[in-house]
Amino acid sequence: MTRTYLDFNATSPLRAEARDAMVAAFDLVGNPSSVHSEGRAAKGLLESSRAAVAEAVGASNADVVFTSGSTEAAALALAGRALAAAPIEHDAVWSWAGEALPVDADGLVSVAEPDGATLQFANSETGVLQALPQGLAVSDITQGFGRVPFAFSWSGVGMVFLSAHKFGGPKGVGALVFPQGTDLAAQIRGGGQEMGRRSGTENLAGIAGMAAAATAAQRDLADGVWDRVAQLRNILENAIAAGSDETIFVGKAADRLPNTSCFVTPGWKGETQVMTMDLAGFAISAGSACSSGKVKESRVLRAMGYDADTAGSAIRVSLGPTTTEDEVLRFAEAWTAKLRRHRARAA
Repeated sequence: MTRTYLDFNATSPLRAEARDAMVAAFDLVGNPSSVHSEGRAAKGLLESSRAAVAEAVGASNADVVFTSGSTEAAALALAGRALAAAPIEHDAVWSWAGEALPVDADGLVSVAEPDGATLQFANSETGVLQALPQGLAVSDITQGFGRVPFAFSWSGVGMVFLSAHKFGGPKGVGALVFPQGTDLAAQIRGGGQEMGRRSGTENLAGIAGMAAAATAAQRDLADGVWDRVAQLRNILENAIAAGSDETIFVGKAADRLPNTSCFVTPGWKGETQVMTMDLAGFAISAGSACSSGKVKESRVLRAMGYDADTAGSAIRVSLGPTTTEDEVLRFAEAWTAKLRRHRARAA
């Protein structure tokens, strides 16, 4: 059976550029903290990678601290601050939240006091994009980076964080970006690496892969790759709508990521759809993939006003630069056939 991967918001395939950079980094034996020639060579790669990530994020005059991913970066940015947040945030952010921010039916968040709040750039489940207010304390740009234009320099946000595997880098590496001179206490203490903000020997190969992927992701964005992906997303939704007039496309009235479609078919559980389509050869999701394999009711959709049964009937299809029109149409055809079978059994 031919497998079709349509779960790019969970993780993206490793880019060739990232793989090549990682293989080259594996040949460097030195520790970046060592002062001998081997150590200096490793340090040189670390700092050139840091500069590449800063440039890709539009943060040439900011500090970039490498972490194990967005979850750790979120903890570094948010611990002890009790910033206001909306229940549509990823668990890595929501778990640190203070006051809850209001969410409307389109998934858009109102922020009255930006300097005391954190707000995601794009939602992983619905793809809904937020207009980040000037002076916002922290933003999770994990899903949006490399897919829609963003630059730290003009965003007006105090701190942002991202994770390499969402844009074709390796899993297990991310970064927190913030202005130079920011007072930021380390959560992991030890040897004082990463400018004293995050101790522990750096994951040099992962960081090199992240830098290469970030550069390639920005090139794809500039080349219009994601405009083509948006067209495929629209083809998908039109095909799904043609086969099911009861299906609801979540957040469609708002600006969304070009690759993300979250849709609800009442009476057909999302987890059942995921398993059914997996057996048919398609990898999709019923929501965020960062809950240790658990399938649970979507807090995001509940915050948008959907009842429990409706929220439990949502699936997410997320496309990528390698997705083809044939794959999208084959998915829609297979999904529609499975829906008819489900209806027949339920009758």
